[in-house]
Order: sequence, then C-alpha cells, then structure tokens
Amino acid sequence: MVGLLTELGDLKRIRAAGMTGSWAQAAFVRSWHALVSGEEPARVADQECSAALAGARLAPLDGPALIRCGLTREQVCTVLGRALGEVSAVLHPAVAQRAGAALAATTAPAAPRPEVTFPAFIAALCEQPRAGATAPGKPRIMAEPAENHAEHCWSVAVYGALLAPDFGADQGAVFLLGLAHHLHNAVLPDAGFRGETLLGEFLEPTLQRLTLSQLSQLPAGLARRVEELLALRADADTEIGRAFHAADVLDRVLQAHQQARAVAFTAEQALVDLQLVHESPVSDFHHRVLAAAGLSP
Repeated sequence: MVGLLTELGDLKRIRAAGMTGSWAQAAFVRSWHALVSGEEPARVADQECSAALAGARLAPLDGPALIRCGLTREQVCTVLGRALGEVSAVLHPAVAQRAGAALAATTAPAAPRPEVTFPAFIAALCEQPRAGATAPGKPRIMAEPAENHAEHCWSVAVYGALLAPDFGADQGAVFLLGLAHHLHNAVLPDAGFRGETLLGEFLEPTLQRLTLSQLSQLPAGLARRVEELLALRADADTEIGRAFHAADVLDRVLQAHQQARAVAFTAEQALVDLQLVHESPVSDFHHRVLAAAGLSP
C-alpha cells in the first residue's frame, strides 16, 4: 500500500480556489465538525476514507466541486467510482467495500450547523506547523512548506482506518485516535524530538494538562471516548494501538520521502515520465518550439 499511501499524503499539498488550506486540512476540519455534531466515528471514517481514496486521483475535483460544475449526483458517483476503482486493488476487501458503499455520501457539501459550537483546537491545529525531523543536540532540518498538525492528524486517521482490518482493529476507533492524537499541540508549539528531550521531566505533565484542556471543549460523550483511545497510544500491545502506530510512523517517514523527492525533482521527470507535453493536435508544434528553444528533454 505504500504507493497509495504516498498519493494520499500528497493531499496535504493539494489546494483549490475557495478552499482554506490544503485538501487534507479541509478534510480534518470536516471530520471534526461531523464528530462534534454527533456523527458516529465509524460513519465519518468510512466517508472520509472514501473521499480520500477518490481524491488520491481526483483531488481537488471532489464530489461537491463536481456538483458545482453541473454534474448530477449519479454522474459524480460514476466519476468518483472510476477513481476509487483505480486504487482499490491494494486495499483490504472490507475497506474497499465500505469505501464504495460510502461514496454517494461524499458528493454532498457539508450542511451548515449554526447551532453547534466547534472546539477552538480545530483551527489552532490547522495553524500549528510540525517541527519535522529533529534530534537532540543537532540543528533542525528546515523543509518548506511545513505541514501542519491538522494535515498530519488527518493522514494518520485515514492511514489507520485503511490499515485497521489488517490488525483486527475497529476502523472508527483508529480513525478517531488519529484525528485526536496531537490535541496538546493546539497550545504547545512543536519543537520536535529535540524539544521534547529538553522539556524532560516537564513533558508528560504538560502534555496531560493540555490534552485535558482541549478535551473539555468536546461534548461529554465524545470527550470520554477520545480520552479512552488516547490511552492506547502508550504501546503497541492492542489492535488499535498497532494500527495507530503503523499509520503514524508511515506518515512521518513518507512525509520525509516527499520532501526529499521535491528537492530532487527534475524537469526531465516532468517532460518524460509525466508527459508534461502530452499527445494532442498541437503536440508536434509544441515539440518544435521546445527544440528551437533548447528545452527538449
């Protein structure tokens, strides 16, 4: 699944007009809004995994965007289904089935909920950059643009839900844990492993205090469920813990690989591998122009 997870991770960098932040950030906000409004985590996980899997090939051309462009919901489902079909071969059969069943629900834009007060940590995590790779006693490696905590949490949530059946874990629980595992960073700026080492004995009490303060912003039942799940981060001795930690480490390492690829990207890759100048009625003319300009691969 590494190739597919890499494509999903790229949704942290996909943007469109009218969208605040990246596609992944918008999905993080949408997920929390649904949960706070009373949606079951399993239902939210199914819808967001379905949207993400189609988005691996189509984003930012998602269901609501296609509806705005004049397609009917049936036509939108056809397009999204094609995208889902391109990536479903590597999925656990149960995940593929659930994603397909949830596809229609991803075509409608989220309904406004003026009566619901949403937690402040949602916006804060969208603004809080991640530190990236740091180590005690060593300079920070700066890789721009930095992802934010909303993007990372969304990615871990989706990765975890997709991997959950392979670990015998509940998809909704793993998804919710992924979304919530950096609540403390709504207040605590991220200095990475290096900063955590320097905090030393103050680290755990600080994380617990900040996490509890963010949980207090959630409806009581949801807060209790999140608190129970956060306790499973301590080890990989449970099915949920293993699925979560697999998703978390994969996202952190794939993020580093993406940054390395971005730095090493060449024009030849665009022209040859990705066929930037692709076959068309005017492609011969395009190639002549590039040859005259000395820009042919």
